[in-house]
Amino acid sequence: MSRIGKNPVEIPDGVTIDVAGQVVTAKGKLGELSAMLTDDVDVSMADKLITVTPRADTKSARKMWGTSRSVISNLVSGVSEGFSRNLEIQGVGYRAQVQGKDLILQLGFSHEVRFAIPEGIKIECPDQTHITVSGSDKQKVGQTAAEIRSFRPPEPYKGKGIRYEGEYVFRKEGKKK
Repeated sequence: MSRIGKNPVEIPDGVTIDVAGQVVTAKGKLGELSAMLTDDVDVSMADKLITVTPRADTKSARKMWGTSRSVISNLVSGVSEGFSRNLEIQGVGYRAQVQGKDLILQLGFSHEVRFAIPEGIKIECPDQTHITVSGSDKQKVGQTAAEIRSFRPPEPYKGKGIRYEGEYVFRKEGKKK
């Protein structure tokens, strides 16, 4: 029995949910998101609760039970509150700024790195060493933050690079004489 799957998803005020077969669509103040679920699970809606149940007692149905419930929960919280990921830049001369629809990063290369901001994602730089990636789709927010981090991941000797806020970087000892 899935611990996550058996819990129903509560629908907050201001969010409308449509269940049409295996397609679940959520509309809220931050936009509209939809997800296609597998045929192994049933989705039902009663009052302000969405419940997910497996159709059979197969291994794949049990696997997708909790996954489908989490996907629906992410849709609901995405259109009502949204998701955000914070990045920190560490290193002398490393900085970031938003210009129009591009994020411009200076990361110690001979050139500046231009990153085109994807649709549905909002990127802010409160100062030159912090980047906030936000949006309603959890997968897109995480993927965008990972792509920005991949331009200069933190290195283990001095810790320079782009890291997630609160990320621990394992440090190595330098050369000895």
